[in-house]
Amino acid sequence: MKPTDARVAQRGRIDVRRYTDADRERWESFVERCPDATFFHRIGWKTVLEDVFRHRTHYLLAEREGSVVGVLPLAEVKTALFGHALCSLPFAVYGGVAATDAEAVAALHREAESIAQALGVQHLELRNRDSREPDWPRQELYVTFRKEILPEVEANLLAIPRKQRAMVRKGIRNGLVSEIDSTVDRFFRLYADNVRRHGTPALPRHYFETLQRVFGADCEVLIVRDAGGEPVSGVLTFYFRDEVLPYYAGDLVRARELAANDFKYWELMRRACERGYKVFDYGRSKRGSGAFDFKKNWGFAPTPLHYEYRLYKRETVPQNNPDNPRYRAFIALWRRLPLPVANTLGPYLVRGLG
Repeated sequence: MKPTDARVAQRGRIDVRRYTDADRERWESFVERCPDATFFHRIGWKTVLEDVFRHRTHYLLAEREGSVVGVLPLAEVKTALFGHALCSLPFAVYGGVAATDAEAVAALHREAESIAQALGVQHLELRNRDSREPDWPRQELYVTFRKEILPEVEANLLAIPRKQRAMVRKGIRNGLVSEIDSTVDRFFRLYADNVRRHGTPALPRHYFETLQRVFGADCEVLIVRDAGGEPVSGVLTFYFRDEVLPYYAGDLVRARELAANDFKYWELMRRACERGYKVFDYGRSKRGSGAFDFKKNWGFAPTPLHYEYRLYKRETVPQNNPDNPRYRAFIALWRRLPLPVANTLGPYLVRGLG
């Protein structure tokens, strides 16, 4: 027996198996303490994907001597428009394996590949923050923006570059105010109008209601009202450990002239600082997009995301994003749809776009 084999035998082997409902508490406890884990590794996402989008999930645990050492959430996405894939994780910017053991990563990847091949998918996609499989094909279109929240409110304001700080102050002068909303009603109206203007189908209202139901206080809606009391901008935010993640946003056209977007994110940061959160995660953006520039202008540095693939029935990495020329005509058409029509049709299309 080789020395490395002897060490593995002494530590006990890695066993990978399917998640069961009896594992819920152990899964959540592991995700809470694992440095690799993100909000999207929480077991509540399994409920959201199954209940809202009817995606079949394949959640995996890796154990060594009875202790959880790794998890991999997977969902099978099968639609006529966008094909058949196994992904970690749809509608999430981060995914892949969360593990405290390097051998668990390899074991979970092997099992994911086995499941993908048994299902006959076109590809397996792992949305990693750090590269796990450097030899796999990858997509390097996206980056993430994360920054420390300083302990003092004023220090965070002064850390915003001068031009964007002036926009925050403009929003304050315009009499904007923020408040936490207990429902998604006002937020959804802002969000749906916003995404239609950008040529993207809206996620269903039921999705946002389910997020609030499943994640409770860790899923929060902030609304910005103008001086007359009308909602002009909103953001739905996730909280995980000491991190705050603004994830879905929407606004009226006139929000720009009021500086409501800058004010909105400042209010979210201010509130997070006062509540003791340490990291502001601005989420994912495409390189070269307006959102990318907006976040850089706030003083956030982009960090590449490593979306890695195993290709089975396709030659290239999928490009289900607005930069794909195939979708440009669709985007132009969608922008012209009346909002009620777009909201009715959107949920049937968007389940494959996660």
